[in-house]
Amino acid sequence: MPRINRIGILTSGGDSSGMNAAIRAVVRTAIFHNVEVYGICRGYEGLIDGQFEQMYSHSVSNIIQRGGTILKTARSQRFMEREGRDIAYSNLKQFEIDGLVAIGGNGTFTGAGIFDEENDFPIIGLPGTIDNDLYGTDATIGYDTAINTVVEACDKIRDTANSHERLFFIEVMGRDAGFIALRSGMAVGAEFILVPETTTYIDNLTRLLKHDWRRNKTSGLVIVAEGDDFGGAYAVAKKVKEKLPEMDTRVTVLGHIQRGGAPSAYDRVLASTLGYEAVNALLDGQRGVMVGIINNKIAFTPFEKAIKHHKDINLQMLEMSRILAL
Repeated sequence: MPRINRIGILTSGGDSSGMNAAIRAVVRTAIFHNVEVYGICRGYEGLIDGQFEQMYSHSVSNIIQRGGTILKTARSQRFMEREGRDIAYSNLKQFEIDGLVAIGGNGTFTGAGIFDEENDFPIIGLPGTIDNDLYGTDATIGYDTAINTVVEACDKIRDTANSHERLFFIEVMGRDAGFIALRSGMAVGAEFILVPETTTYIDNLTRLLKHDWRRNKTSGLVIVAEGDDFGGAYAVAKKVKEKLPEMDTRVTVLGHIQRGGAPSAYDRVLASTLGYEAVNALLDGQRGVMVGIINNKIAFTPFEKAIKHHKDINLQMLEMSRILAL
């Protein structure tokens, strides 16, 4: 097995709080092992454009508490084409880089897997996505911070809902998975949680809302994942208003505030641990895998499995949240 002397690191796709902590861990672990590190700016776009910069221990000072990513991130159409990937490989060879750490989600790992197959190039992935929708880890980098952000926002909205006796529909991120909606909805005592994994029955929702109001409930929160099958918070709220015109309803879309902000302590520790293990995995000859944590133990999952295997949501929590909100 050829020795790893120089590695590259990039962040790709959507940003998530904790990416900087992961970058810090990768850089300093590599330096400890006398391995040089090059940061690649703007993800796969930077890989194609040759945006490489050597990183040192001081390069990652004072970033563990910062949200976003100091390496910037971008989605790359050019990397989806063979021509773009060939240019990226040529750049890696020019800089004499022996392995790559890619931090991102489904798109990032899809590209990494194809690139490895075409060029026989070792890549280790770190799960950086707030949606927590990757198989092979209990939590992804940024997920815990996003939940805390949603909870803080919903607690404030609850104050207004109570004061004005209103029903709020709050849309959170989660195009394909309802993990953020479920966990945050449970934490804020939401009356209802709507997620992509279940079918939204408006008639049932309005019947239960009417039942709640008859039992002297005068305000409420309905948490809606953006990928809810009915079309998101605005679509749900509009239909509920048509059926229950007497209710004072409002819609809040939390949007990109869920991505930003200082990472939670959990995300800082998770990202640091995974970054450390990613470098060790490269040095041990592993490739084409995502590093995760399952039941507090490090786990390595092939890219294809991490992307394609479905991570089940805890449907029992949906039932529990409804009972506790009565």
